Amino acid sequence: MTTSLIETTHDEPDRQAVDIAAQAVRDGEVVAIPSDALYVLVADPFNLNAVAKVYEAKGREIHRSLPLLVDGVQMAEEYSSWLSSSFYLLTRRFWPGLLTVIVPASAKIPLRVTGNTGRLALRRSAAPLATGLIERLETPLIATSANVSGRPTCRSGFEVLGTMDGRIRLIMDGGVIDGPPATTIDITSAQWRLIKEGGVSRRDIDACLAT
Repeated sequence: MTTSLIETTHDEPDRQAVDIAAQAVRDGEVVAIPSDALYVLVADPFNLNAVAKVYEAKGREIHRSLPLLVDGVQMAEEYSSWLSSSFYLLTRRFWPGLLTVIVPASAKIPLRVTGNTGRLALRRSAAPLATGLIERLETPLIATSANVSGRPTCRSGFEVLGTMDGRIRLIMDGGVIDGPPATTIDITSAQWRLIKEGGVSRRDIDACLAT
């Protein structure tokens, strides 16, 4: 596979860049884009061939779920089987931004996307290219870290190329993203659980849920 790299801007991607990335996703390809949490691989979660390509590109274990980007709470509600009051408190405070929340998946989401767990990790990004893609495609997007599993997440398009050349079809290079990764928490049970700490601290989450 030949991997193409297209230069754009992180803060104000041009319309053509969004169009090219959107068409690649429609075609069932995996695309690396800059987000507010480093670079991510995006793909269509309802195209099982595309889902398989993401797992293969990352060398990811099939029992591990693939996170999704959504455009807000309404889309999260559509693809979750239920949402607790904690979800609404957290998303009101931290979305869009660096918080990924694990919730029970609805039957609309292919089980393979959840790693056969029935749970779904959701985030609303503040990055213009990510939000523009979701708006253009009118669907959530797989958005998992742009790296081979076990290696550091890439911070630039050229890092992605060096790591994933030949593994994915397209890289949208928006320059260096020099920020923290997203925090991931699981709220599928009564007591929330920190999976990975990043741009949102445990203390901030505790304070939010104590209100």
